[in-house]
Amino acid sequence: MMLTRRRLIAISAVLATVPAVAHAKSAARFWTGQALGARASIRIDHPDADAIVTRVMAEIDRLENILSLYRPQSALSRLNRDAHLDAPPFELLECLSLAGAVHRASGGRFDPTIQPLWKLWAESAANGKQPDARAVERARADTGWGKVRLEAAAVTLNPDMALTLNGIGQGYVADRVAVLLEAEGLTDILIDTGELRALGGRPGGGEWPVRLETGERLALRQRALATSAPLGTTFDQAGRDGHILDPATGMPAPANWRSVSISAPSAAMADALATAACLLPDEGSILAMIGRFEGARLEGISRVF
Repeated sequence: MMLTRRRLIAISAVLATVPAVAHAKSAARFWTGQALGARASIRIDHPDADAIVTRVMAEIDRLENILSLYRPQSALSRLNRDAHLDAPPFELLECLSLAGAVHRASGGRFDPTIQPLWKLWAESAANGKQPDARAVERARADTGWGKVRLEAAAVTLNPDMALTLNGIGQGYVADRVAVLLEAEGLTDILIDTGELRALGGRPGGGEWPVRLETGERLALRQRALATSAPLGTTFDQAGRDGHILDPATGMPAPANWRSVSISAPSAAMADALATAACLLPDEGSILAMIGRFEGARLEGISRVF
């Protein structure tokens, strides 16, 4: 299957305690449409549900205008095009700062500068082939997190460099939507943007039940969960060239892991750590990386045999 964006985003949130009269007038609102380039569904149980859904969609749209590679005028697209961005939005700086921390903790495996490599692999796949070794090395020459100059006043890249926030951006959006919903007084929330973000528990009590790729079950509350699978999405029709690229080689991640699931206090953190884990050679290395982030846990791992 060719690389595609996530097909479904789901958000469910409930106002746990409202006055009896207000609750009697409250009814769940179910909205479907588009968000983050995917089908989206939002279920809100709140007296002001319609207005809250509107604010959620506005926030997702605002964040896409900052973080998306698919919008030509987003802050990220302008940075990639011009190799410089003055007065970068706080959200872009926050995402890149966390990306840098995971880059260091993973020994450089997590690297947002792989966009030239990703573009090369995607374009080659569109022509039904793999890129040749010389093309891969040329693209690798335009990567390297150490070449990114990240400051509050500006972000600067070397010419021909480009960043991607795949592997952290969708988790970050889930975190921001959670903040918005919590501010509205909603306490039982589950957000699925490809990464799960749970606040509170299920309406009526209990935790949010999650089944991992390994088949194990997990009860989620006040945490985020991300699962990465190197061959879950591939560039080629044969399903051999996974979408997670190793910046050290320019090649798809070695097929060590079928899937890795990591939970953390934030979805952005869980997202980035799960992506990086797919590039690490053994479980000990994964645990060492995760141990550098407070509250992060390895929840499930499956090796390819």
